[in-house]
Amino acid sequence: MPRILLVEDDHLVQVVMAQTLVEEGYELDAADSVARGSTLLGARRYDLVVADGCLPDGVGLELADAAQARHIPALIVTGYAFSLRIGMSRDFSRYTVLDKPVRPAELLRAVAGMLLPPR
Repeated sequence: MPRILLVEDDHLVQVVMAQTLVEEGYELDAADSVARGSTLLGARRYDLVVADGCLPDGVGLELADAAQARHIPALIVTGYAFSLRIGMSRDFSRYTVLDKPVRPAELLRAVAGMLLPPR
């Protein structure tokens, strides 16, 4: 089963997202900051990174960039998509973005779509 790195600083949101993914059968590691997420990303092999857009020590795009450098797809889940697009000099369009609040079914569809092998 695919392994996902979930990086979300809101504990309740992290619990709901983690439970949704685990119940669907995904293996999961969770972190609540860019630093902790980066440590896990460097220590294990992941099939997907799901990161909050705004974290206490940075932005999820930092993790998405690091994942992409390792050829791992990244999904950004944020309530600040518009602000991130305006304020970031990085190419934000490279990533799939879900706006919060995200419904469990929407999260699962996005994750499943990102984990499909390329045609």
